[in-house]
Amino acid sequence: MTDRILILDFGAQYTQLIARRVRECGVYCEIHPYTMKDADIAAFSARGIILSGGPASVHQEFSPKASDKVFQLGVPVLGICYGEQLLCQKLGGKVEPSSHREFGRALVDVSDDCLLFKDVWKKGDQRQVWMSHGDRVTTLPLGFRVVAHTSAAPFAAIADESRRYYGVQFHPEVMHTPDGARLLKNFTHLIAGCKSDWTMAAFRQSAIAKVRAQVGGKKILCAVSGGVDSSVVAALLHEAIGDRLICIFINTGLLREGEPEQVEKMFKDHFKIPLIHVDAGALFLLRLAGVADPERKRKIIGETFIEVFEKEAEMAGGADFLAQGTLYPDIIESVSFSGGPSETIKSHHNVGGLPAHMKMALVEPLRELFKDEVRALGRELGMHDAMVGRHPFPGPGLAIRIPGELSPEKIQLLRKADAIYIDEIRKAGLYAEIWQAFAVLLPVRTVGVMGDSRSYDYVCALRAVTSTDGMTADYYHFSHEFLSRVSTRITNEAKGINRVVYDITSKPPGTIEWE
Repeated sequence: MTDRILILDFGAQYTQLIARRVRECGVYCEIHPYTMKDADIAAFSARGIILSGGPASVHQEFSPKASDKVFQLGVPVLGICYGEQLLCQKLGGKVEPSSHREFGRALVDVSDDCLLFKDVWKKGDQRQVWMSHGDRVTTLPLGFRVVAHTSAAPFAAIADESRRYYGVQFHPEVMHTPDGARLLKNFTHLIAGCKSDWTMAAFRQSAIAKVRAQVGGKKILCAVSGGVDSSVVAALLHEAIGDRLICIFINTGLLREGEPEQVEKMFKDHFKIPLIHVDAGALFLLRLAGVADPERKRKIIGETFIEVFEKEAEMAGGADFLAQGTLYPDIIESVSFSGGPSETIKSHHNVGGLPAHMKMALVEPLRELFKDEVRALGRELGMHDAMVGRHPFPGPGLAIRIPGELSPEKIQLLRKADAIYIDEIRKAGLYAEIWQAFAVLLPVRTVGVMGDSRSYDYVCALRAVTSTDGMTADYYHFSHEFLSRVSTRITNEAKGINRVVYDITSKPPGTIEWE
């Protein structure tokens, strides 16, 4: 069994980043809500526990609390921000509202050495960190000493090395704390004694063994889209159970240019996996006719997909298991820190859900992985970089990149613009630098002059973001020359578009999706 770190979530927006940093150290970890039962905390067998930050104040009547079990296991504990305040309050210290709140960059003065800082910070250093707190620790519990402070936080980092308890008022998991990842590695390796044994080679063997134990000699149905997640699932399952895997590819008519042909060629020629290819584009467009609301589109696409999938599955002889490419961010986003885990994945990951009448058990071999780890697993399985490096594409396809009602003409127009955009990104050698890039056909038409005549055509929006795991994103900084070249090609070659804009939103957008 690999060494494990347990992260208890108290609602911080950065909790997922803690898990990312720990796994980057080669240590397996999981995020669970602070309401996790004592028996489950003990059964997790963690080498160390991290208490996340959170938006609450420890003084609020119903604020989240840490279980006594955390401190009864004899394992190291690291409290981050709200987690540090909980740690101190729980062990007899004092936390008070701060007269000077700190949000954003701050300079921390290192006042003493400790194992958490080993080979990273030393006494007398002043280092940048990222703060986000309104309360502050004012009295330490017995056994603790101050190892770092700021002008507003006298106990910015504390340590009780006899019990291996540590607390930091800042967020080491964010990139704005430059040394934060190294501090977390000190906690996982030096303090908790973890080994870097979380590898894709080990995960591959473990996942295959789990699938075989779950499925036995029965068959698995797998819906594939050609995207990274479903392709990696298919490759892993085929290695586990061979020809008892039935892969079904449904062309919704909402895919990118050339995608159906690419998917069929990849499965049959490269993977050597039999594929049932269903062209259902006409049915999907019929069901979506006149529908403008994006959530209704999602539901219709999900329901139609399941209808077609069930029909094809029945014709293929059926199966007892259904494979899904559920990832760990899907699981995290389905957990409310105040209410515990939910069985329902958010609609943008699983349009429509799994109907109750589908009496198949789920096989979700990737549910422990982040997106970049799925790509690493794909490489471990021998998949080409061109496949595992593909940009994510949403299940509803181009339908949610055309706000408003759909039509075959709009879909074809967007497909053309998107293909030009991606082609120019590849020609510029930028594809691998970008997490995701796509075009959106806006529900706006403008008057323009093209050649010697006026036009009244659509506006196309372009988006490109950088990310490592899809949890956070920033827009990609294209040169003006690149954007000019792309815009010229789109307005010249995608007849029906006379204006192109570039979206520089730094956070995941609302109406123009980036999934």
